[in-house]
Amino acid sequence: MAENGSIQNVPAKFDTCLELPPLVNSHGFWSTSTNDRLLQNTLPDLELQMTVIFVMSQAIHYVLKRLGLPKLASEIITGMILGYALRDSEGNPRDDRLLTTTSQEILGTLSLFGFVLFFFMSAVKVNIKMIPNSGTKSLTIGIVSLFVPFLCGTFANLLIGQNLIPSEKDTLQRVVLLQSFVAFPVVASLINEQNILNSELGRLSLSAAVVSDITGFSLGTVFFFTKIYEMNPQRALVDIVVMLVFVATAVFVLRPAMLWMIKNTPEGVPVKDFHVYAIILVALAAGLLSNKFDLQVFFGPYVLGLAVPDGPPLGSAIVSKLECFVSGIYMPLFVTTSMLRVDLTKSKFNDLSKCNLILFIVTYVAKLFASLMTSFYYKMPTLDSWVLAFILTSKGTIEIALYTFSRDMNILTDETYSLMMLGNLAVVIIVTLFVKYFYDPSRKYAGYQKRNIMHLKPNSELRILACIHRPSDSPAMINLLDAACPTKENPIVVYVLHLIELVGRTTPIFIPHQKCKKSLSNVSLSDNVIVAFNSFESSNWGGVTVNCFTTVSPYKFMHEDICTLALDKLTSLIILPFHQLWSNEGTVEEEDNMVRALNNSVLERAPCSVAILVNRGYSGRVGTSASSETYLYSVCMIFLGGKDDREALTFAKRMSQDSSITLDVIHFVERNNHQVEEVDKDTRWDQLLDSEVLKDIRYGSSSAKRHVLYAEEVVKDGSQMARMVRSLVDDYDLIIAGRSHPEGLCKTVGLDLEWSEFPELGVIGDLLASAEIYGKASVLVIQQQTTGDEDF
Repeated sequence: MAENGSIQNVPAKFDTCLELPPLVNSHGFWSTSTNDRLLQNTLPDLELQMTVIFVMSQAIHYVLKRLGLPKLASEIITGMILGYALRDSEGNPRDDRLLTTTSQEILGTLSLFGFVLFFFMSAVKVNIKMIPNSGTKSLTIGIVSLFVPFLCGTFANLLIGQNLIPSEKDTLQRVVLLQSFVAFPVVASLINEQNILNSELGRLSLSAAVVSDITGFSLGTVFFFTKIYEMNPQRALVDIVVMLVFVATAVFVLRPAMLWMIKNTPEGVPVKDFHVYAIILVALAAGLLSNKFDLQVFFGPYVLGLAVPDGPPLGSAIVSKLECFVSGIYMPLFVTTSMLRVDLTKSKFNDLSKCNLILFIVTYVAKLFASLMTSFYYKMPTLDSWVLAFILTSKGTIEIALYTFSRDMNILTDETYSLMMLGNLAVVIIVTLFVKYFYDPSRKYAGYQKRNIMHLKPNSELRILACIHRPSDSPAMINLLDAACPTKENPIVVYVLHLIELVGRTTPIFIPHQKCKKSLSNVSLSDNVIVAFNSFESSNWGGVTVNCFTTVSPYKFMHEDICTLALDKLTSLIILPFHQLWSNEGTVEEEDNMVRALNNSVLERAPCSVAILVNRGYSGRVGTSASSETYLYSVCMIFLGGKDDREALTFAKRMSQDSSITLDVIHFVERNNHQVEEVDKDTRWDQLLDSEVLKDIRYGSSSAKRHVLYAEEVVKDGSQMARMVRSLVDDYDLIIAGRSHPEGLCKTVGLDLEWSEFPELGVIGDLLASAEIYGKASVLVIQQQTTGDEDF
């Protein structure tokens, strides 16, 4: 940590003139007073500066984002451009009305206030329990990536700093310390921007970053107090006692109080706003206390943030109050105003600057190769090792803040500060582009093996991944699985994944409930799901095996957990709930577009077949009565042709093995279906595969004792087929269809997916899921595993 200015060199001072009483508000453009100049008033001046910064940074980001660069790079470049545009060669403002010394101090104070809240919010998102629960790999990588660059930088400092004066040597050692840190918020931001938060590499990076961040913060604090003790032992002891008392208060008083708030908040009810605002006020007071006792202003808020229980309901409530304003307003101001202080026109490339440049390169390369070699030691793939190494060497807002605080207290010279800020920009660009263009987590989902229902061996177990968003999804999912005819001869293995949105924390959580009786959090939210599926397993003993999991992650990354689990468990089918929730009256109660985006992501990347279940909210059966006590579950399979229809028909055949299920297969054919000489080779082959999968249904070999009916319906165009499909909704409990069909079919003419309301459901599914239809039949739309081999 950087030292306080009262202990080190006295900060540079300057004189400025202020009018008293201060002019805050202006009378406006139309004021007739000659003494009322608009920009002489602090509020219009501040608003103008903020407007210039935001407009310019957004304009630059509009261009740079097409190159894959993050918003941070645009904010840094904005500060550099404004610094040069608004200052002359002497470093003085070109215009005495904009970005004057006084106005910059006001803007800097505002941005520093925002950074304190940002640091507090970043600590709230940290799951401190990750450190003892981190594996050996994460611990080793995190510690090595911190100590190796520090030791290499210290050794290099001894070699190159022999001819420097003691104060310059001390500056170099601080540069080494600052360059050795791995900031968790920076790593988390990079991973989030590159959409790899839920990937295996993303999780490993976050775990290693947490270890390195907490360790570095602790060691930096020790180093800081050591320097104070060398200058004033009595003052250092007072500061240490105050720090220890504050940490103890945060752990043994404030944290239990916050846990009491959570305990007294009913499940599903948000924490009281009074509690949230009280904690934020305590964080600001902790910043004042830290500044009073020679600690940096962010020390107290950071420690308090770590004591706050992350996630819902308290951590998420605090983050939701601060996130938008702090990340969207304060932090862009902080980064830009920090870069305004970079002035290369006054910089001299002297011996100290050369040494700083050497140490910057040495520590960066040492950190890169330390992380790389450690990854190789754990036998990680070469490309993943390189990407992990670059992620852990990334720099961002935290480093900018440390450089700025050190410069303001004369710990870093202006030349060193400018050099390190430019190096920070270079690292941001290089690391972001490397991770973006060299790491694609979805490549592991490529379909090199056939993982679908069609290619299962006879009487082999069917592995299904059932995804649940809310407990109300469980009954419909269990009914569908029960209809899949689980027996000892044809068992099914169900992997239940409860999907919970990540709120108020940075690190996603994946919980296998078979391995941990008590997880880090959120287990209570999954209890109802676990109980329901365990009951389903008990009622189908020997035919069903259930394994439950919970994932807590952002919706935009949740597909990674789904696809990874499906890949690891060798599932043949993923079943996803539809994004609309229907009531028993047949109306749409809720629509979640985040769930819809998730379903589309899974359809694009899944390593196996995927099904979307549209539950109409009707729990009864509309099937025919087989006796006075038994009702048959009626299923309809709509067959148009193509690999998805063949996959769906295979699943329907499995259901028909249950004597309590009736299956009607309706095959829509075209009037010119027998003119095979007019179709190309691929279409002929597709038709041959369709005939093969329909053969046992068409000729009745499997219909005995299984209530299977096959019917062909001749249609001339899509509108006729649509009318016939819609007429089926009141006759069945479940309608099954394939998602996609061969192009150029006359029976789908006029049913263009581009005009569909739900393209993810395909032509048939879109017709059946329409809110204009008041039928009670649920819909199951199946997409066969996407591979390079289309001959399925």
